[in-house]
Amino acid sequence: MSSLRIYGANARRLKTEILYSYLLSLIAINKRSTKRGHSFLLLRRRREYHHSTSDMTKIATLTLNPAVDISVEVERIEPIHKLRCISAEREAGGGGINVARVIRRLDGDVVAIYATGGSIGELLGKLVAQESVPSLTVPIGEESRENFAAFEKESGQQYRFVVPGPRLSEPEWRACLDALVSLDARPEFIVASGSLPPGVPDTVYGEVAKVAKAKDAKFILDSSGAALKAALAEGAYLIKPNLRELRSLVGEHLEGKAAWVEACRKLVNANLAKVVALTLGDQGALLVTSEQAWFAKAIPVHPVSAIGAGDSFLGALVWALSSGRRLEDALRYGVAAGSLALLTPGTGLCRREDVEHFVGEVELEVI
Repeated sequence: MSSLRIYGANARRLKTEILYSYLLSLIAINKRSTKRGHSFLLLRRRREYHHSTSDMTKIATLTLNPAVDISVEVERIEPIHKLRCISAEREAGGGGINVARVIRRLDGDVVAIYATGGSIGELLGKLVAQESVPSLTVPIGEESRENFAAFEKESGQQYRFVVPGPRLSEPEWRACLDALVSLDARPEFIVASGSLPPGVPDTVYGEVAKVAKAKDAKFILDSSGAALKAALAEGAYLIKPNLRELRSLVGEHLEGKAAWVEACRKLVNANLAKVVALTLGDQGALLVTSEQAWFAKAIPVHPVSAIGAGDSFLGALVWALSSGRRLEDALRYGVAAGSLALLTPGTGLCRREDVEHFVGEVELEVI
C-alpha cells in the first residue's frame, strides 16, 4: 500500500475511516479473484488532501486508459531525417484524469480513479500528484501508455499519435469498478471519460452507471461508439458527444442547429440521458434538456493544441454544476475552459483565473 497522507484537524478520524474502507475493498477483490481462480490483485489507495480537511468527495472521475502525454515542438516535420525537438513536455492525460485536473484547478472537490502499470504508470502517478489531485490507483500488469503530439512551427499544425494502451485482465478492470464502489463518501457526480483499453468490454460504462445509481450519484459520460450505446441502455444524467459521435449514435447526417437540437432531445425523451452537451468545435456547444436548449458560441482564439479541449469543457461544466450553478451558466464555464485549452501547448488545459475572466465573454442563445 502506498503512503496515506492526510492533512488537517480531522486527520486521525479520516485516516481510520479510509484504512477501514481500504481493507473492505481488498477483501471484496480477494473474494472475487479467488472465486474466478485468479491470483490476488492488490488495490492501492492513495489519497492526498492538500486544500481541504473535508471527507466529502463531490466528484469522482474514472479513467480506464490513462496516459502520459508527451508534446514536442519541431521546426519542420519531414520523413527519414532526425527531427531535433525544441522542447518536450510530459503531462498526465486520459479523459477522466484531465477532467479531474480541470476541476482541481477550479478548486473543486474531486478524486481521480485510474489504472496504472510499470514505470510509465509511476510517472503518471507523480504527474497527477503534482497537480494536487487526490487519487485511487489500481495497479495492472502491463505498462501504462504514452501518447505523442508534435507541433510543427513552420506550418502551425499539430500532429497527434495515440496508442491503444495496455491490455487489462478482467480482475484488473473490475478492480477499477471496486475502487469506485469503495469510496467512503457518496459523490454527487461520477464522471467516466475516455477510450477503453484492450481487454475491457464495451459494457463497462454500463456497469459504472449501475454503481452511480447505487450511490445515488449523477452519472456523466464522455465516450463514443459501442461503449456509449451500451452505457445509455442503463441511462445517464449527462452525456457529452461531439457532432461526429452524435451522428453515429442516431444514425443520421445532421445539419444545422435545429437538427442538432432535435437529435439531442430524442435521446433525452427516450430517457437515455437527462442532459446532452453537444460540443461543436470552433462553432461552440449546445446544451439540451427535455424543455430547454442553449447554444453557446465559441470564444474566437488561434489554437495551439486541441488536446484536452473537450476534457476542459466537461471538467469546467461539471465543476460549475457541483457548485450549484444553473445549467446555462455551467455551459458558459465549459465553453470558456474548452476555448482556453486551445491556447496552451500539449495537455496544458486551462487556468482558473483565465476561465473566470473569459466566462463573461461567452454568448448564449436560447433555442
